[in-house]
Amino acid sequence: MGYRDLKFEEDALFLVTGGAGFIGSNLCEAILEMGYRVRCLDNLSTGKREHVEMFRGHRNYVFLEGDITDLETCGKACEGVCYVLHQAAWGSVPRSIEMPQYYEKVNIGGALNMMEAARKQGVKKFVYASSSSVYGDHPQLPKKEGQEGTLLSPYALTKRVDEEYGRLYKTLYGLDTYGLRYFNVFGRRQDPDGAYAAVIPKFIRQLLKDERPVINGDGRQSRDFTYIENVIEANLRACLAPSEAAGQAFNVAYGGREYLIDMYRHLAKALGKDIEPVFGPERAGDIRHSNADISKARSMLGYAPEWSFERGIEAAIAWYKENLK
Repeated sequence: MGYRDLKFEEDALFLVTGGAGFIGSNLCEAILEMGYRVRCLDNLSTGKREHVEMFRGHRNYVFLEGDITDLETCGKACEGVCYVLHQAAWGSVPRSIEMPQYYEKVNIGGALNMMEAARKQGVKKFVYASSSSVYGDHPQLPKKEGQEGTLLSPYALTKRVDEEYGRLYKTLYGLDTYGLRYFNVFGRRQDPDGAYAAVIPKFIRQLLKDERPVINGDGRQSRDFTYIENVIEANLRACLAPSEAAGQAFNVAYGGREYLIDMYRHLAKALGKDIEPVFGPERAGDIRHSNADISKARSMLGYAPEWSFERGIEAAIAWYKENLK
C-alpha cells in the first residue's frame, strides 16, 4: 500500500518547513493531492519561489515567508498544526566545512526553535530530516541505527545534535519526535545547478549539454540512492507511528547500493550519451560507502519503500528531460 492511501483527520494541518525546497515541495504536493491542508514555512535562502508559486491559489495551501532561526516565527507557524515535517536546513557536507557557524545557527538552532514551538503549540507529531552522514567513519555495511562512528563534517554534527534534541524532547517534554536519516535522496525538482548540487541532477544536466561530468575520487564510492517517493512515504508514516517509536532516528532509503561510476554509466546509457567522465580529487568529509539497513523503519514505522533505484532514475530522467531548459 502506498502512502496515498494513508488516512489522517479530515481537517489535518501539516506544517512543512523548507517547503520551497526539493524534498519540502514534494511533501507539500503529496499532502495537497491527498486532500489535506498544508502550511509552508521557508525563508527562500535555498528554496525556490517557483516551488511556492506552483501551489498559489490552492485553497488548502498557505505560504509563510520566515526564518526558523526566529523563535517567534516558529511559534506562529505551529499554531493549530497537527503534524510538523521539519525539512528546513542547510545541506551539503563541503559547504558546512566552509561555514560551520552558519550551520550551527540554522541546522541546530533552527531545529531547536521548531521543536520548542511545536511543544508549546501542542503539535501531535514532529518529524524531522536527519542524514546518513551521522554514521561518520563507521565501516559497517549496511548502516544500522545505534552503530555510528566518528563524525566527518559540521553538517553531520548538526544532524546528530538534532537527533539528541529529538530524544530529549520526547523524554523530557513528551513531544513525539521522529528523526529520518535520509540516504542520498533524488528525484523531480532537485536542483542541478551550483557548486553543491547533488550528483544525479548535476550529471543529468551535464550529459544533456554534452559536457564531461567530474566524479570526485575514483568512482568506486557507493551510495544508497533513494527516490523522493520513498521519502514522502517515510514522513507520512512517521506521522501515524506509535508514540512508543518516538524519540528515535530511522534510516530512510531503499536498501540498495550503487557505485558512483555504475550510476554514471547508467545515466549516460539512458540518455544515449557516450561521454567519459573526468575523475577529480576526493571531497573532504565524504563517507566512502553508504548502504542502509531499513528494518527498524519497516518494523516501527510501517515503512515499505516501493521505488527502487532503477524505477526512480527512470522517472527522474523523464522529468529532467521535460523540465531542464
